[in-house]
Amino acid sequence: MTFGVATAYASEGEIAVHLAPSVLGYVGGLPITSTMMATWLSMLILITLAVVVRRRLSVVPGKLQSIFELLVGGLYQYVEETLESKKLAARYFPILITIFLFLLAMNWTGLLPGVASIGFWQSHGESQHLVPLFYPPATDLNLPLAFAFVAMFVIEMAGITALGFFKYGSKFINFSSPLNFVVGIIELISEIGRTISFSFRLFGNIFAGKTLLTVAIFFVPWILPVPLMAYELFVGFIQAAVFAFLTLTFLKLAVASPH
Repeated sequence: MTFGVATAYASEGEIAVHLAPSVLGYVGGLPITSTMMATWLSMLILITLAVVVRRRLSVVPGKLQSIFELLVGGLYQYVEETLESKKLAARYFPILITIFLFLLAMNWTGLLPGVASIGFWQSHGESQHLVPLFYPPATDLNLPLAFAFVAMFVIEMAGITALGFFKYGSKFINFSSPLNFVVGIIELISEIGRTISFSFRLFGNIFAGKTLLTVAIFFVPWILPVPLMAYELFVGFIQAAVFAFLTLTFLKLAVASPH
């Protein structure tokens, strides 16, 4: 299912925004889009980095390894303190750090030179526009939705595993009193709404940043895009951190006993 990609580009003296995905080709009927190519590039970067770091690990850590150990150890300790359980921290830290690193890699990959600018020209009637080989992955609503579904699945399963199906379900369907029933329905709507807030927060911020850079390059090239690129690096980090932090927060709420 394709929800569409918000693509901004400049061509023939105009700035255009299209919601249709940039399809590069098909493999067995599966469309290969520019955002999918950028996602694969991000995966390749992460896998390569993991292999290189793994090969350079030593019993006596160097400066770079010490920095990474401090960062990972600090994050793990924060997750453990938030969940108030070593067992839960060991269980859910891998998915939390994976969400953060994967989103960070994709957000920063979207800012690499050549992304959204290297591709081929495609004609539409009398006009032409550039079809990029790579485009920021989070501008494709499919990706934020996929991450939101994964996060919510983990959250719901964490609650069911920690409390049991019926006890966890009593947070949303409770017939003990009219007030508790209404509160449960509100909680259920809020739970469903998290999927929307998860996905559209990430999609909106990354697409807005890419559109802003496109406008800046179009009107004031070479000068204005430089500070904006630095700002987008920061935004990419913050969005990845916020997504992971909210997942952790909702995990904490899911495993807490209903009151």
